Amino acid sequence: MSKLRVGILGATGMVGQRFIALLENHPWFEVTTVAASPRSAGKTYTEAVGERWKMSTPMPESVKNLIVLNVNEVEKVAAEVDFVFSAVDMTKDEIKAIEEAYAKTETPVVSNNSAHRWTPDVPMVVPELNPEHFDVIEAQKKRLGTKRGFIVVKPNCSIQSYTPMLHALKEFEPTVVVATTYQAISGAGKTFAEWPEMVDNVIPYIGGEEEKSEQEPLRIWGKVENGQIIKASAPVITTQCIRVPVTDGHTAAVFMSFKKKPTKEQILKAWAEFKGLPQELELPSAPKQFIHYFEEDNRPQAKMDRDTENGMSVCAGRLREDIVYDYKFVGLSHNTLRGAAGGGVLSAELLKAQGYITAKE
Repeated sequence: MSKLRVGILGATGMVGQRFIALLENHPWFEVTTVAASPRSAGKTYTEAVGERWKMSTPMPESVKNLIVLNVNEVEKVAAEVDFVFSAVDMTKDEIKAIEEAYAKTETPVVSNNSAHRWTPDVPMVVPELNPEHFDVIEAQKKRLGTKRGFIVVKPNCSIQSYTPMLHALKEFEPTVVVATTYQAISGAGKTFAEWPEMVDNVIPYIGGEEEKSEQEPLRIWGKVENGQIIKASAPVITTQCIRVPVTDGHTAAVFMSFKKKPTKEQILKAWAEFKGLPQELELPSAPKQFIHYFEEDNRPQAKMDRDTENGMSVCAGRLREDIVYDYKFVGLSHNTLRGAAGGGVLSAELLKAQGYITAKE
């Protein structure tokens, strides 16, 4: 099987770099095109990135000498690829416009950006949780006037530290969720070298994050009606989002109440047995066990557990009854793997498996 040709939009940034690192030796996809801002265009990828390679693994040899294209030259970039991953750093309106422009060239766009998360006919998907939202793609194609071009987005990275655990308990009807997230600095695209003020520090505010954390799970749990996604009305979710001095891995402290209160054993069973389409289809990036539960009192820990199953599993621990709510637990997800580029790659794998992404004629 020949591999699909992939373009990375915003290839020089941290998430773009993560896409490139993840796609090295991918069985289905091959990075053939990198695009970035006009100031990087015309340079080799190595020259454009310079000293700013932020991954722990070396830059793949296959991309080092690729000439960076101008991301704004949409037709030129689109002509070279079967689909693109979008990690561009622009204003929300600019991102919306450029992603739609790529889709209109009949190039599917799998986006890491937030710009289209609330566009009614754009699916915002965690592949294990709501793959049925891909059904709105046909309505989106009609709006865009395309045959194969469309946009799919992934949700905010922090919600994946607790939403999968809640999703696995939907039969018990969660009514109230209180979550505080402790978010790594890579979520801001930074390292400690670039952000020395984060060392030995906690910042109790991340702009826009609490609104996303409270609303995006409701969209994931929404229904497809008349070619758009109508968000769910329950549970009520309230959050606080805090930046902490951790390189990677978003931790969540979660309290939850239910309409039909389960036993602790029922919760643990639901988490252990939960699987989605990626596991059933054995997609290349899918973790075998989506939710890992740790019995130890001091787990999960970001440093020890964020890379569970290549960073594509989510982790939980410290499940116990609460005196105000029904239960509480601690969750963890790798924000730049499961939460960002890895989640995007898994979405693309599912889109390919379901026939949405194919080679251009």
